[in-house]
Amino acid sequence: MKTFFSKIVELRVRYSETDQMGYCYYGNYAQYFEIGRVEALRVVGMSYKSLEEQGYMLPVSTMDVQYKAPAKYDDLLEIETRITEMKGARLIFNYAIRIEDRIIATGNTTLVFVSKDDMRPTQPPSGFTQLLSKYEEI
Repeated sequence: MKTFFSKIVELRVRYSETDQMGYCYYGNYAQYFEIGRVEALRVVGMSYKSLEEQGYMLPVSTMDVQYKAPAKYDDLLEIETRITEMKGARLIFNYAIRIEDRIIATGNTTLVFVSKDDMRPTQPPSGFTQLLSKYEEI
């Protein structure tokens, strides 16, 4: 299922997230993607907490990021998260991080629905599929 869902979250680069050169440390972008992902799922109607309570986990299986320009301390970041596709047990997210209207990073992650009991891939819960189907691309 391909979808068109998108959610934007804003956050400021904190001093502790910068390196000696004054730039936002590159490793923080994985956390920024997670912030966007958690909020996107919440808006769709399914939190990580509720998925775990239903016996599902969503580990990241792949992550890719392209850095276009640096972020610095106190920059206001706009993290746009798109849920672009659900294929079997896989859920695919795309990201664009902006400062004002300028894209400074893009990326994507693939997460896999797994059973909390044995950590093996499994089909997503039907409730989640129904929620996401509202945003299905036709």
